[in-house]
Amino acid sequence: CQPHWQGWEREAMLEKALTPTPPCLWQVYGTMMTINRGNPTAQEVLVDSWPEFKVVLTRPRREVASDDSDLFTNTYTVYSRDLGDYQALLASAGAVNWGQSFCILGNLCPKASGRGSQQLNIYVLSGLDPAMRLSSLDVSHADLLNETWSFGGNEKSRKYLATLIRHFPSFCLLDSAGHPVSWIASYPFHALGPGYTLPQHRRHGYMGMLNNLLAKRLHALGYPSYGYVDVENYPMQRLQENCWPRPRAWHQTGLCPIL
Repeated sequence: CQPHWQGWEREAMLEKALTPTPPCLWQVYGTMMTINRGNPTAQEVLVDSWPEFKVVLTRPRREVASDDSDLFTNTYTVYSRDLGDYQALLASAGAVNWGQSFCILGNLCPKASGRGSQQLNIYVLSGLDPAMRLSSLDVSHADLLNETWSFGGNEKSRKYLATLIRHFPSFCLLDSAGHPVSWIASYPFHALGPGYTLPQHRRHGYMGMLNNLLAKRLHALGYPSYGYVDVENYPMQRLQENCWPRPRAWHQTGLCPIL
């Protein structure tokens, strides 16, 4: 991704290129208008290429985004015509400050397709302790998952959880010592699976963030995004319902899948 905020001419050209503005462009287009009208919030723009571009990212300048815990200031907007290009942008060096609490707002808006716009990943690291680190689960964490999983506690369940960790997507938050404090794994049928937050780390939004990340990861890999939850685990049911705009649920014996 290449920065192009050094001259108002290009920023004005970019604003014009984003016109007309369907709803999938509103966040980025609105930020471009702010930049071109005095830039009071000190935003800057990155594009994947120029003058032909597929991805536009706006972000606060580094000198403004100096507080790693300020989710409000550390807000990005993105517009992309291709999901792969958007993912490449996130992976490019320096595009996003992963050491901060932040959020990304935007949509996938194919330029010439009959499909409607699709909401892109929104990463909200609200209230994240600076000592915390986002990671994937490791097989060495299987014992901890086995101790806390409502269906765990024996060698067969530990072996099963180790298989999930080894072969399927997962996310966790690690403390300064590298120990998981909150995590979510996925099942072989690609449902959001065993999740848990240690009691002393609850009420910080960690599980909601991890569920959101894993649902979007599974969706990006082409799998349906749904949860498979203990029928009596009402907090997790409500949390996972919030991951989808039109949730619906059905019950099976002992478990409650959430679409």
